Amino acid sequence: MNRALFRERLEGAVVTKGAALCVGLDPDLTKIPAGLGQGLEAVRRHTLAIVEATAPYAAAFKPNLAFFERLGAPGFELLIEVVKVAGRHALVIADGKRGDIGSTAVAYAEAIFDVIGADACTVNGYLGHDSVLPFLDRPGRFAFILCRTSNPGAADFQDLVVQEGGRPLYLHVASRAAEWNSEGTVGLVAGATWPAEISRIREAAPDLPLLLPGVGAQGADVVAAVQAAQGNDGQGRYLISSSRAISQASSGPEFAEAAADAARVLSDQIRAAARTRSGSR
Repeated sequence: MNRALFRERLEGAVVTKGAALCVGLDPDLTKIPAGLGQGLEAVRRHTLAIVEATAPYAAAFKPNLAFFERLGAPGFELLIEVVKVAGRHALVIADGKRGDIGSTAVAYAEAIFDVIGADACTVNGYLGHDSVLPFLDRPGRFAFILCRTSNPGAADFQDLVVQEGGRPLYLHVASRAAEWNSEGTVGLVAGATWPAEISRIREAAPDLPLLLPGVGAQGADVVAAVQAAQGNDGQGRYLISSSRAISQASSGPEFAEAAADAARVLSDQIRAAARTRSGSR
């Protein structure tokens, strides 16, 4: 299938939907309304309803592979269905954080892009260039490399100062990822919970799109994250990702409407933050 470059499609999706919102899909059986039934069918009804309800606002959807994989083979089939349905409305980023070398990396890339059908994915670059290359040599597809993640333990390794250059490890990842972007297929994952770090990442990799999780349940500041991601010239590309705050906005029968409202509110916040940053230049 011939596809335009992901970053061009991302720009178009953001313009169409009005904001750089990514809706995470992390189906949790314990949070699904009882009226939807039990087991796999409940997950299916809930997830597809969230997709349809939030589609007017989502430039991208980000299904977390683990929440589908733990349901076994039927869960994997459901994941493929969800990606297909979500892909009718927006870009789809498979959140699996894969990372390995050689034929294993090739197999991971084939599974995500050819079997699951995602437009993009998250990958772990800890093993180096050859571990992510199979994800990067696909025209029209895309890989967001983990850089400075949103969790509290991110500092354990990512903030360690590397002797070469005296910079923290995550900035070396950002710089190296920028070098790997010869085909326009590289982005970075940077936690929205760390706006100061996002600013440094943007300086190190000014042209790479950023995927910014951590808004909502993890308490990130939307305005600070957007302004940092846009960079000094206001031109940086990014997606603000929120999962539980949208998909679990309500556990009652009105869950889809609540998710739509949460997505709309966050979309408005992202758009307002972007305008504020643009107006300050």
